[in-house]
Amino acid sequence: MSKTYQPKKKKRANTHGFLRRSKTKTGKQVLQKRRQKGRAKLSV
Repeated sequence: MSKTYQPKKKKRANTHGFLRRSKTKTGKQVLQKRRQKGRAKLSV
């Protein structure tokens, strides 16, 4: 049996990265909300 989580940096960045978030309407909303809240990190 394999472990469930096998991290890959590229996959993570492509899915949850800043550029990916910036491209979509809802992604921009996510970044906006996180800025409002004052998050240290907006995305991966």
